[in-house]
Amino acid sequence: MADTVYHIPALLNECIEALDIHENGIYVDATFGGGGHSRAIMQHLGPQGHLYGFDQDIDALDNALPDERFTFVRSNFRFLSNFMRFYGVESVDGIIADLGVSFHHFDEASRGFSFRADAPLDMRMNRSAALTAAQVINTYSDHDLARVLRLWGDLRKPGPIVGAILRARAKAPIESTGDLLDSLKGAINPRREKAELAQVFQALRIEVNSEMQALEQFLLSTLKILKPGGRLVILTYHSLEDRMVKNFMRSGNIEGNIEKDFFGHADTPWRLITRQPVSPSPEEIQRNPRSRSAKLRVAEMLP
Repeated sequence: MADTVYHIPALLNECIEALDIHENGIYVDATFGGGGHSRAIMQHLGPQGHLYGFDQDIDALDNALPDERFTFVRSNFRFLSNFMRFYGVESVDGIIADLGVSFHHFDEASRGFSFRADAPLDMRMNRSAALTAAQVINTYSDHDLARVLRLWGDLRKPGPIVGAILRARAKAPIESTGDLLDSLKGAINPRREKAELAQVFQALRIEVNSEMQALEQFLLSTLKILKPGGRLVILTYHSLEDRMVKNFMRSGNIEGNIEKDFFGHADTPWRLITRQPVSPSPEEIQRNPRSRSAKLRVAEMLP
């Protein structure tokens, strides 16, 4: 890989402690990335332990661990249960997922994830996928653009931004991050420019990579493969994914609807290890400013 840091995992020690690793257990790092969590997990595994690292980005393969106890799975974590069946694994002792975007994706300008450099409007985590951010910007209807910005970017009044995009693309295709920024001049609140641009880029990234749909499938699949007593450890970075994870760990379903048994007791597959999310310390945020929005939630599968 390049000399730049691929990723610095947030709350690393807290995540490893939360996994409660057994030396001969089977674990899944569902978002392998730069391998930071995986390397820490491997330090706690014995000779019979095994770790599966999932990542849909071919770039992450360069970080794969040269250890016979590690298996790199080039796939989106939404297919977790499918691949565990493929490898003959019926159940695992713990699963960790860091839902943050790797530094690598923001820092490698050509990927188009950041508005700080001019690059093609791509934003695909899996570069063999069909949909790009440019296609979203240039082909979605005004209604669909508004939906994406409202749902995934939390932009309450996306109308001015949508209008600016429609006017610009009527003159020429919007093909780069620079083109998009030019089209948005006058539509973005100058007092909140960086924040609103971050919301726009987040919305496009989530749409391109079907991130919320993938997260839903991933969460539901953990119910199938975690052993009783197994830990689910998840780092979230924005309110959309954190709400989904919180609901799921409370109830066992995405909507957060808590079912009750005949006696009126809550019927949930989880025991919450973290009643409230764990956040980075001021010292960690100073060392790694990109960790500031991280929230760690942990649950244990009940017998």
